[in-house]
Amino acid sequence: MRSLLYYIWAHNKSNTSEHSLGGQLVAQAVWSDNLARAVLKNSKTNGQNRAWQRMLSGRRLDLIDPSPLDIEIEDIAHGLARVARWNGQTTGDFAFSVAQHSLVVEQICGFLKPNLSAQERMMALLHDAPEFVIGDMISPFKNALGVDYRVFEDKLERAIHIRFGLPAKTPAPLKKLIKKADRICAWFEATQIAGFSVTEANALFVKPPEGLEIEIAPLPPNLAQVEMVERFDGLLREYDGVVKG
Repeated sequence: MRSLLYYIWAHNKSNTSEHSLGGQLVAQAVWSDNLARAVLKNSKTNGQNRAWQRMLSGRRLDLIDPSPLDIEIEDIAHGLARVARWNGQTTGDFAFSVAQHSLVVEQICGFLKPNLSAQERMMALLHDAPEFVIGDMISPFKNALGVDYRVFEDKLERAIHIRFGLPAKTPAPLKKLIKKADRICAWFEATQIAGFSVTEANALFVKPPEGLEIEIAPLPPNLAQVEMVERFDGLLREYDGVVKG
């Protein structure tokens, strides 16, 4: 289990600007305090049910006010490896997991822009990380749920990014690149395991650029989980030449 103090030491040291990990943690504390006050005020009149989930690591993640202190990559990978893409409507002995999808999206981002930094590739790898808690809702359902769902998703993403020394919010240009890679990945998934014709996929997703060929072969959950953690560890070691201790 990785200590948050390590990330603070390794990636922040004495820098406490608002864009640094230390500055983000201060901002997170203020933001969390304000949200907690609002939740407490609301609970006095409406009552309050349990709003946290216990993880296998032993962490208890507050779903209303997620904290970086309660985020572990092992929990993320375990959860994502057991969340099915396409609501499970895919061919093969195993569902195509969000963990495996995340690995492919990061790979595609590297193809589209080979000079991405390790931190940028890490944000690509973790682009769907909030789904380890909320699951993988298909896009039409997300759109139907509207803003409230996305606000909750954003809070989780912020906590995850701060936990691993990343910018609290994905920069817009990178977010655009990840979205393109995500839609290219969806094209491969749609045509190989989800029953879409190439014509249908071309209309709904993004056709892969010339030279990019990826085989979608769903892995057992335990293998997808291991591969995601291994890739995470590899990228983490590249952060500014820092090797974790």
